[in-house]
Amino acid sequence: MSIDMSISALQRAFAEGRLTPAQLMADIRRRAAEYEAHNIWIHLLTAEEQQPWLEALAQKDPASHPLWGIPFAIKDNIDLAGIPTTAACPTFAYTPESSAQVVQQLIDAGAIPVGKTNLDQFATGLNGTRSPYGPCRNAFDSDYISGGSSSGSAVAVALGLASFSLGTDTAGSGRVPACFNNLVGLKPTRGLLSSTGLVPACRSLDCISIFTLDTDDANTVLACAEGFDARDGYSRRNGFDNAARQYGLRSGPLRIGVLPQEQLKFFGSDHYARAYADTLAALTGAGIELVTVDFTPFDEAARLLYEGPWVAERYIACESLLNSDPEAIHPVVRAIIEPGKTPPATDLFRAQYRLQELRLACFEQMEGLDCLLTPTAGRLFRVDEMLAEPVRFNSQLGYYTNFMNLLDMAAVAIPTAFTAQGLPFGVTLVGDHFSDRRLLSIGNRIRQILPLPQGALGTEAAPTTAPDCGGSERTDLLVCGAHLQELPLNWQLTERGAVLKARAQTAACYRLFALAGGPPLRPGLMRDESGGRGIEVEVWSIPTAELGSFVAAIPAPLGIGKVELADGRWVSGFICEASGLKDAEEITHYGGWRNWLQSQ
Repeated sequence: MSIDMSISALQRAFAEGRLTPAQLMADIRRRAAEYEAHNIWIHLLTAEEQQPWLEALAQKDPASHPLWGIPFAIKDNIDLAGIPTTAACPTFAYTPESSAQVVQQLIDAGAIPVGKTNLDQFATGLNGTRSPYGPCRNAFDSDYISGGSSSGSAVAVALGLASFSLGTDTAGSGRVPACFNNLVGLKPTRGLLSSTGLVPACRSLDCISIFTLDTDDANTVLACAEGFDARDGYSRRNGFDNAARQYGLRSGPLRIGVLPQEQLKFFGSDHYARAYADTLAALTGAGIELVTVDFTPFDEAARLLYEGPWVAERYIACESLLNSDPEAIHPVVRAIIEPGKTPPATDLFRAQYRLQELRLACFEQMEGLDCLLTPTAGRLFRVDEMLAEPVRFNSQLGYYTNFMNLLDMAAVAIPTAFTAQGLPFGVTLVGDHFSDRRLLSIGNRIRQILPLPQGALGTEAAPTTAPDCGGSERTDLLVCGAHLQELPLNWQLTERGAVLKARAQTAACYRLFALAGGPPLRPGLMRDESGGRGIEVEVWSIPTAELGSFVAAIPAPLGIGKVELADGRWVSGFICEASGLKDAEEITHYGGWRNWLQSQ
C-alpha cells in the first residue's frame, strides 16, 4: 500500500514512531529508481548529500518546525547550496554556495530536499518535453506529457517521491503540470515568495510556485516559504487579510465567474470538455452560483506574453549563452527566445499601455465575484503529439494561463475529475494579487465537493482540518441613525464603497436614545435584556479595507460592537457607552431613528 505523503500524515507517522525521516528518504530513493523512465530528476540527492539535513533535525523541535522531516523537490532553476543548478542546460550549469531564499526557509522549517527536478529548458514551455534530460512523462500514463515547465516537480509529488515541491510559474508552469498530475498547484502573488536564487525566465513576471497533494498542505508550505526579501527588487510584503491564519474551508454563498460556452477551447478533447461540464454541474448542485464573464480581455492580455515585447526578458536571461554557445540551447527554446533581441522600447511601452487598459477591463468583469474559474488546460497531449507540434500545441496549453502574471493575479489549480481514459482534469481559481488564502479556501471547499485520491498514489485524501471561514473582503455593518440611507452621514458609507444589504430589526432587547448635541443628530443604541424591544436598523456591506478609517472617525460615546438581529445573527454595529446617555432622550418606543425624526 502506498504511503500517505501528506504533511499531516507524515507528521503523525514520525510522532508515533512508525517512520523516521531517514527511513522515508531511503524508501523514496528506492522508489525513484522504479520511475527512472519518467525522467523526473536532474539530480537525485544521495544518502550522503542528504545526511547533513537529516542530522540537523535532532536540533529542531517538531512542535516549532512545521515541516520537520518532510521531503520536498526543487525545480532545477532554483538554487540548492552545493548542488548544481542547470535550468536543464548542462552548458549553463553552476554550483551555488547558498540556497535560494525560499529553499532555505523551507529547510529552516525542517523540510528535507530530495533532489533537483527536470524542466522545460530555461523554464520556457508548458509541456515538459523541452529538456536534454528527456521528456518528463505523466504520472498516470507515460505516453502523455507531464505539463511544464515545472514537469519533474509535479510528477515527483504525484508519484509520492516528495510531499511537496517547488516549481516556477511565469505563464502557467505551476498550474498546467498540477492539472495533468492530479495535484494542487499554487501560483502565488508575484513577490510573495522571494526570487533570490531563482534563474530568471521573465524577471518582472517570475514567481516560485508550490505543488501539493491538498490545499491544507499548500497553505502550510506557503506560510513557511513566504516573506519579504530586501535583496529581491520585486519582493512584496504580505498583508493581514492574506496571512496564513485567513485560510480555511470557505463557507457561505459563493459567486464564481465562468466563461461562456463560445469562449471555451478544448482543442478537440471531448474528454476534457465533459470533465469540465461535470465539474460545473457538481458546483452548481452544491449551491455555488456561477456567473458568466467575458474572457476577451483576458485572452488579449495572454497573447501579449509571447506575441508582445515581454519575450525580450527571456532573451536577457539567456543572452550570455546565446552569444557564446547558442547550440547549447534546445532548438525550440532558442527559436522562441532569439526574437527577443529585436523589439524596440517603443513596442514595450505600447504594450504596457494596452495591458493597463486590459487589466481594468478584466477586473470590471470580476466585479462582485469571489473569483474567476477556468479549465486549467484545454487538452492533455501525448508526448509524440507534442514533439511533432512543439509550438502550436504548447501555445494551446497556455490559453487559460498566460494572462495571469501580466495582470498581477494569483491563482490555484484544483483537481476536480478524471476523464473516461483515467487521466486527471482540473480547474483554476483566479483572483487579484494577495488573494492567495481566499483562493486556497475556495479551492478547499471545491475539494470537499469533488474529493479525489492523492496524486497518482491511490491513497484517499483525509478530510480537511481547516476551520470554516467566510469571505473577508467585505464586512457587514449595522447602522441605526445618521448613517441610514439618505440621512446626513450616509456618505461616509457610500463614498467608501459600501452598499445597502438589508433593512432589519434588532433582537427585542435594545433601547434607543437621542443623544445630546449635534448637528447632526445622533442616536445611541444600548442592549437591555429586561426593558428593550426591536429597533429598525440597516445592514450595510462595506469593504473591509475601508472599515478602519470609518471606525476611526466615530466620535465618543459611540463605538462599534456586536449587535444581535431579530433572526439571531450577530453583526458588527453601532453601540453606545452608558456614560453618554446622561443627558439623552429615550426614544425606544418609536421603534427606530426615522420614526423619531418624523415626529420632530
